[in-house]
Amino acid sequence: MDTLRRLDDQVLADVNGFARHTGWLHGVVLGYATYGLVLFAALLLAALWLRRRGSNRALAAAGWAGLATQLAVGLNQPLVSGFAEARPYTTHPGLLVLATPNADFSFPSDHAVMAGAAAAGLWLVARILGAIATVAAPAMAFARVYIAAHYPWDVAAGLVFGALVALVGWLLLRVPLTTVVGLLRRQPGMRQLFPAPTPEPAHPAPVMPGPPAA
Repeated sequence: MDTLRRLDDQVLADVNGFARHTGWLHGVVLGYATYGLVLFAALLLAALWLRRRGSNRALAAAGWAGLATQLAVGLNQPLVSGFAEARPYTTHPGLLVLATPNADFSFPSDHAVMAGAAAAGLWLVARILGAIATVAAPAMAFARVYIAAHYPWDVAAGLVFGALVALVGWLLLRVPLTTVVGLLRRQPGMRQLFPAPTPEPAHPAPVMPGPPAA
C-alpha cells in the first residue's frame, strides 16, 4: 500500500509540475474539468436520437447509457463517504491548485465515474459515440488531476467503477430493459418521440427461369 501511495504521489507531482510549465493550458483544462460534463450529456442525448427509430434493444441500450451514468454516480456516493480521502491540496500544501477548494472527499472521483460509465454505455449504442467518449473520458480524468482536484488513483478507480456499472448492469438488465422499452413505445405520448422500428422492405422471391421454349 505504501508503494502504491508513493507512486500515486509521484504521478500527482509530475502532473502538477507539468501544470506549472503550461500556463497557457490552464483555462482550457480548468474549463473542461469543470464543464466537460456537457460534452458527455450531449453524447448521451445523441445516442437516444440516433436510436430513436431503432429496435427495442438498440433504444434500450441508448437509454441505459444515460441511466447507468446517473446510477454509477449515485452508487459512488457511499464509496466516497466510506473512504473519506482528503483532497490532494489539503495534504500537499505545495501544489499548484487550479480547482476551487471544497470540503468534499476525493476517492473515487465523481467526474471520472461519470465519464467511465458514459463511455462504456455509449459503446453499447454506436462505435463512433463510444470512440469519442473513450477519448473524452481519460481527458476528463487527466484534467481533474491537472487542476489538483484529485489524486491519479481517484480518477483511475472512478473510470473503472463507472465502466463496470454500465457494462455489468447491461448484462444483467438488458432483457427487462428491452421489454420495458417495447411497452413504453406503445404509449400514446411516446409513439411520436420514439416511433416503432421501421420494418425492412420485403424482397420479392427471385423468379426462376422457365424451361426454354420448344
